Formats: sequence, C-alpha cells, structure tokens
Amino acid sequence: MHIVIFEDETVHRFRPLVHFKPVYGLSVGCRTILQKFRFHLPNIAFSCHLRRYLEPFYREHLPVFRHTGDLERDILLVNGRLLCDKKAADIMLHDPPAPGQCLLQGDDLVFARVKAALVAVPGETPPDYIDTKRLAGESEIITSDGFRLLQNIWDPVVLHPGELEREAETLDLGKISGRVSPRAGLENPGNISVGEGAVIKPGAVLDAEEGFIHVSPGTVVEPQAVLVRNVFLDGSACVKTGANLHNNVSIGKFSKVGGEIENSIVESYANKQHEGFLGHSYISSWCNLGAGTNTSDLKNNYGKIGLIIDGKEMQTGEQFLGLLMGEHTKCSISSMFNTGTVAGASANIFCSGFPPKYVPSFSWGDPGSGFQRYDIDKALETARIVMARRNIGMSPAYEAMFRHVAANRSHLEFF
Repeated sequence: MHIVIFEDETVHRFRPLVHFKPVYGLSVGCRTILQKFRFHLPNIAFSCHLRRYLEPFYREHLPVFRHTGDLERDILLVNGRLLCDKKAADIMLHDPPAPGQCLLQGDDLVFARVKAALVAVPGETPPDYIDTKRLAGESEIITSDGFRLLQNIWDPVVLHPGELEREAETLDLGKISGRVSPRAGLENPGNISVGEGAVIKPGAVLDAEEGFIHVSPGTVVEPQAVLVRNVFLDGSACVKTGANLHNNVSIGKFSKVGGEIENSIVESYANKQHEGFLGHSYISSWCNLGAGTNTSDLKNNYGKIGLIIDGKEMQTGEQFLGLLMGEHTKCSISSMFNTGTVAGASANIFCSGFPPKYVPSFSWGDPGSGFQRYDIDKALETARIVMARRNIGMSPAYEAMFRHVAANRSHLEFF
C-alpha cells in the first residue's frame, strides 16, 4: 500500500496563501502540514499529489505522485488538509481502511483506499484536484470524527495555538546547546531549548514560565528582545533588538522579525524586522513589511470579523484576526491593515490610509489613488532580487510557476 498526500477541490478556499505552494505547505504550529506527516511517519515513503502548475518546481523538492502503470496498485489517499498526529499516523500504519473503503468526517474525505486506476491515467499527469465526491460515491463509506482538517483560509491562525501546545511535547525542551549570554534571562529553562549554533545575546529575555520557547540551530536573538509563552523560532531566523514576541508565535527559517508579534505565523524568508504590531496574522514567504507597519486584529466594537474572498464577504466567527498575506507581497513604511485583511500574492502596497480588506494578487498602488495591475516582468525582477539577497536563485521552474499565477488569477481579482 502506497500513501499519497493529495489536494482536493477545496484548495481554492486558501487562495492567495496557496498560489505558490500546495495546501500541505501551509504552516500551523511548529511545522508545515507536510512536516507533520514526515514527523509522524518517519520511516514511511509516501508521495505528494499537487496541482499541475506547481509540479515542475516542487518535483525538485518533493516525491511527486506518478502512476506507475500498475492499475491494481493499492493506494491510500490522505487529505493534505489533515493536521497529522499520532492518531492519524496509527490509522495509516496499523489500521487503514480496507480496499474500496473511504473514511469521511462530515463532508471531508480523510482517507481513501483505492486502486491506482481511480486516481490517474497511466502516462498522464494526475488531475489538479482529486475528486473526493466521485471517490466517495464509488467506495464503501466509514464515518469518523476527531481529526483536525483545515477548512478555511483563517484556520491556520485559529488552530495555531493548539498545534503549538501539542507539538511542544515533540521538542527537545530543557536542552541548551547554543551560546547564551550570562546577561540574558531564561525563565523556567526546563521549558526552553536553544539549538546548536544559536546565539542568545545580552539583555534578551526568554520567559517560559507559561508555555515554551524553542530556538532552533543557527538562530540569533538580539539584545533586549523578549520572547514569552509558546514561541517557536526555526533555523537561522533572527529576532531583532527590542522585539517583543509573545503568545503563540512561529517564525520560519531565515526570517527576520522585530517589533511586536502576537498569535501569528511568519513563514520562511520573510522580513518584518522593524517596529510595528502584527497580531493574529499569517505572513507568507518572501513578504516584506515596511517599518512601522501595523495590523489591527480586533474590531473597535469587539464584534466578529469578516473577510472578503472572491468578491464575497465571509464571516469567520472569530473575534481576533489580522492580516493574511500571500507570497512576495510588499508594503511600504507606516502601512496600516484593518482586521481581516487578505493581501494577494506579489502585491505592492503603498501607504496612504488603510488599503481595502482584499488586495488583489499582482496589484500595485495605494488606497488613495487605487490599485493597478503589477506588470509581471517588473514583479519577477523584484522577486529575483529579493531571493538573491538570501542566496536563493530563481529557477526556470519557479519563474514558470510565478508567471502561471500571474496569468491565471481568478477573474474576480481583475480590475
């Protein structure tokens, strides 16, 4: 039986956060969804299904699913929106559905045991989305509950605190391998880990009296930075002088952060190293928040927050929600974002009051004069420069993916 992590038709709910990555590339807690699968299935070879335009780039990094030509090949399909844990891993390893069975939780297909012929045609690329309704209609259905699956674009932020607390049990807390200045403060070091090559500079405070602090190898925490309650710093991140990271914060590899950050996820290779508040937000890779950028994550009337998605307002049911920003988007100094703002991929936002609550992908402008289409070649030129500054070259496959996203945005994003 071969395990395949798949994307289904609901992936469109997570645009623009998934324009440049599969849904299982989203981060929740200490890890991406794919990393959760790898952690809980450490010795199991599995492959990944993803949209066709993503495949040329990601096949350099992932074991991409391919039909071998064996129509009878036994495949266990696993939903890429599933936050894998021990329970899910035990089912996959020890108690999977029988051939011809699928496991549903509500309307979500979580697992399906099928023959390869039902997934893809030999010699052809699999479809962009696995048709879960068709599979369910052709399978024996088992119902279950207790699985955590992403349903909406705001779910990574909402589920983030719980995932951090669950994954804290998998971290090597209490182990201090890096260099900690004797003039730094570590409160409750039994709940703190500092990886090999990490540096905690004088005056920094790591307070794990409640929750945990995890500093991965190669990370630098500069003087006077304060980290409090459930903070995860991935490898080679940098926390700038005077930063205040508190209450459920996850920072990706090689990202630079400063100012105040609360209840937020910052993916790898992002930049928010200046003053300003970021709360209950999701910032994708290669984004840059200008100095003094502030996000609102609570309405003045303390009401529930709505989002604008594909031209329609959606109620999240959440009281706290800030900014959801797609890859390669930039905003100028002193930018301000309202509660529940969605900023598309590769947008360039100038400061002149609050931008609209939905900023289209590949747009350029400010709230005063409005937004125009961002020329694809100019956007690519900027992206190349930004990536080169982190010693990452843009491959032809990445450029092709970039151009595809620019050319195939939802028509509702156009001007």
